[in-house]
Amino acid sequence: MHRPVISETEWPLKAPVKASVPKPESWGYPVSFSMKPKVLRAHICPLPEFGVRTEALEHAIGVGVGFDGSWYRSQKEHWLGWLSEYGGPGAYGRDAAQRDGEYIYNHIQCAPMLFWLSQALGTPHEQLDRAFAAVLQAASKGAPQCAALRKILSWTEVECRLTSYRYGFIDKVRIKISTAV
Repeated sequence: MHRPVISETEWPLKAPVKASVPKPESWGYPVSFSMKPKVLRAHICPLPEFGVRTEALEHAIGVGVGFDGSWYRSQKEHWLGWLSEYGGPGAYGRDAAQRDGEYIYNHIQCAPMLFWLSQALGTPHEQLDRAFAAVLQAASKGAPQCAALRKILSWTEVECRLTSYRYGFIDKVRIKISTAV
């Protein structure tokens, strides 16, 4: 099966957000935009499917595609599947309470899933390298790896990148519709 992979020489496909993303309050917005799961999903849908660094992280820590009987073929599919069932218990027996994007991001226990999102959004290589190293240095899989990654790739920065990414016209329309529903 041929998978389109984003190589280091092709990356970024779209112009990345500047390395230092200003905090939302400096833009006149509240600290959190309270991005709903369906809006987060609409932002993720158009992003590239695979990334070389994400696949390297999966192999380095033995978590993700091809490990532990994972049901997804990519971290993008992992995100989309996770978010598609967010109104109910889903595959992970979640509490059905309404949660926002920040809550979701901060409770995911798969470091490659979080890493892929930042890579797909064009986070600078230096920052991805620091996050990669932090995950490798974490005491164990799951929560410790994700906590180490989030110290470098925080929700605030990811959210800013999601909302300032250069989406195509149709993607922008889909995102706008997801916010209205």
